[in-house]
Amino acid sequence: MKFTLASAAAILSFASSAAAHGGVIKWSVGSTTYTGWQPYNSPSGQVTPGRPYSSYDPILSPTGATIHCNNNGESGPSQQSITVAAGQEVTAYWSQWTHAEGPVTVYLAKCSGSSCTGFSSAGAKWFKIAEQGLISGTLAAGKWANGQLMANLKWTAKIPSSLQAGAYLIRFETLALHQANTPQFYPECAQLVVTGGGSAFPASNYLVSLPGAWTATDPGVKVDIYSEAAKTTTTYKVPGPAVWSG
Repeated sequence: MKFTLASAAAILSFASSAAAHGGVIKWSVGSTTYTGWQPYNSPSGQVTPGRPYSSYDPILSPTGATIHCNNNGESGPSQQSITVAAGQEVTAYWSQWTHAEGPVTVYLAKCSGSSCTGFSSAGAKWFKIAEQGLISGTLAAGKWANGQLMANLKWTAKIPSSLQAGAYLIRFETLALHQANTPQFYPECAQLVVTGGGSAFPASNYLVSLPGAWTATDPGVKVDIYSEAAKTTTTYKVPGPAVWSG
C-alpha cells in the first residue's frame, strides 16, 4: 500500500480526533470536587468515584455490549463514592469536547447493596433523570446540547428530591451525530450514595437495560444531519425512555 502526504495527514487527523474527544476529568457536588478516571494512566492508585474505562474512543454500535458504562461492568481498584443528598446537583467536567451536534442524557441505576463497588453496571436497570437534545433551529444548523457542552465543558444534573436513599450509579452520555447515520456514544459513570430524599422510585416503564434501550433504527439514533430533510426539521427525539423527575 502506497502512502501519500494526504493519506498520512488523514491518519494523523483521525488519531488527533480520537484523542480530542476527551472525558470527564472531575466530578463535583456542592463545594466538594472528586478526580475523574484517567483512561491512559495505570489503573493502580486511581482513587475516584468514576468507573474505569480504557479510552476516549466512541462506542459505534447502538447495542454495544459496553454501552452501559464504557467497560465490562466492573468498579475500579480504589473505588470512591460521592455522597449526595436527594435534590442536590452533580456536575461532570470534561477535559475537552469537539462535537457540537447531538444530545446529552443523564441516567441513574440503583445498586443492590449499600455501595455500588462490586456491582456490575452490565446488569443494571437504568432510568433517565435529564435529557437535552436539539435546543433550537434545525437538525442541520441548530443549537444542540452537545454544543453547550463543547462551550462549557461541564454538565449538571439534579438528583430528584423525592428519590429514595441508597447506592446509585450515575451515567452521563453524550451522543455525537456529526457523521451521517453513524452515531458515536460516549458514556461515563460514577458511583453515588444518595441520602435523604423520600420513598419515590420509578415504575417499571421508566426502567431500561443497556444495551436494549434503543436500536440502530430509532429516530434519535439513525439521523443524517446533512440530508435535505434535516435542513427543515426542527424536532428531535432523544433516544431512551421518558425522563423520570420523581
